[in-house]
Amino acid sequence: MKSARRRSRELALQGLYAWQLGGDAAGELAAQLADSQGFDKADAKYFARLLEGTIEEAAVLERLIEPVLDRKLKELSPVERGILLMAAFELKNAPEIPYKVVINEAIELAKSFGGTDGYKYVNGVLDKLGGRLRPDERKQRN
Repeated sequence: MKSARRRSRELALQGLYAWQLGGDAAGELAAQLADSQGFDKADAKYFARLLEGTIEEAAVLERLIEPVLDRKLKELSPVERGILLMAAFELKNAPEIPYKVVINEAIELAKSFGGTDGYKYVNGVLDKLGGRLRPDERKQRN
């Protein structure tokens, strides 16, 4: 059984995917997704925080991610790009969630929704990003 936070991340990823392809506003996407099946099993507040925050901070998050990539962010699939943006948002703005949990959740999303080996790429990028955004936490855990 999936946790409410995992379900929130899945829904936020769907919203981020649609946002990348269509450019809809976060509020519109959130309203559409709130009507989707299984939304009642999600943490609605966390979903809104993830979707709206990631879209609002997308330019800042892209600048944080780009130095740890081996290619341009726009060359990634919309799924992997959405996962990386959302995980970067969590690493930057949700210190109450351990960085290893953020990375693990991103890997699980990539396994479920991304390309065959996309989760390996997501893991490598977020490991580097986690070291930059949360160096003290990373040192404590390793």
